[in-house]
Amino acid sequence: MAAMRFIPEPSAERADAQVCNQQQQEVLRRAVAKVVELGRRKGVSAEQMIQMLEGGLTVKGLLEYLMGRNSYLA
Repeated sequence: MAAMRFIPEPSAERADAQVCNQQQQEVLRRAVAKVVELGRRKGVSAEQMIQMLEGGLTVKGLLEYLMGRNSYLA
């Protein structure tokens, strides 16, 4: 007798979870894009913001820093 392998069929629950995950990723992508744009307007590059976060600054702290910074005048 051949060995049988159980291969679960895609369920509505799994599909719902994938859609939810995709939606969350899109929300996160848009939020990051907005923070990067705010940083650009305030004269802070995305790389500088990454370094700040890697250095221990929280996202809340980064946003407070950016909001308190004078706008970059080119």
